[in-house]
Amino acid sequence: MSELIAQSGGAAPLLAIFTDFDGTLVEIAETPDAVDVPAHLADQLDRTARDFNHAFAVITGREIADIDRFLAPLHLPVAGAHGAQRRRADGTLLELDAEITGAAQSIASAMAPLLEEHSELILEPKDGAVALHYRQAPELEEDCLLAMQAAIGKHPEFTLVPGKMVIEARPAGFDKGSALKAFMQEEPFAGRTPIFIGDDTTDEDGFRAAQELGGVGIKLGPGKTIARMRIADVASVYALLEGLTQIVTGPQATSNLADETPILAETTAH
Repeated sequence: MSELIAQSGGAAPLLAIFTDFDGTLVEIAETPDAVDVPAHLADQLDRTARDFNHAFAVITGREIADIDRFLAPLHLPVAGAHGAQRRRADGTLLELDAEITGAAQSIASAMAPLLEEHSELILEPKDGAVALHYRQAPELEEDCLLAMQAAIGKHPEFTLVPGKMVIEARPAGFDKGSALKAFMQEEPFAGRTPIFIGDDTTDEDGFRAAQELGGVGIKLGPGKTIARMRIADVASVYALLEGLTQIVTGPQATSNLADETPILAETTAH
């Protein structure tokens, strides 16, 4: 991060901020609907977005409607279902191809026998993707993988992506990196330096895209990653976002952030 500040010559660098949701802005919960959204979060994200001229977006595996519900009344630019859904900063919602939506519904339906046999599994059907959560039954990981592989067999346009106690079927060609790059071609993101913060294996595409565009990937928690920086936990993400907003207050705040931010560390395990 200090390199970006140094490259700006002491002036506040123009940043575009992208974050994952589960495990990054909120703690991971036992079920998708059980997440605890802090009362301050929507207000903090609104301030961050305004301070960066609204160049702030959430890139998540969830549907856009979920993010709107959790952050109400805030309506941010969001890429949902790993980029299969996307709402631009101007509010334009990009529609999915009907064939992709239909294929996702077919994949979800194919999970019915497994769900009937194991009620502890949670299926999260989305508009264009399907997630099968096994957090409450980690011993069923292999069964879930085999069932999902069979389900996408008739839909070669879909691919499987593993996450934290979840296996997701999503359209090939859609990932968090492609979503970030799409945002970066539009106002108010265009011409800025991207920062992407995430915690899961599905965020690696976002880290890669941000760094290919001259920015920084920030990995939350341990584990192998291509991200250049690492951050400890969700509370540290809040602190980082608060610190980043200081960048727009002038060179002195920028210098302080470079010198006095202990919440970020260089990544050593690539």
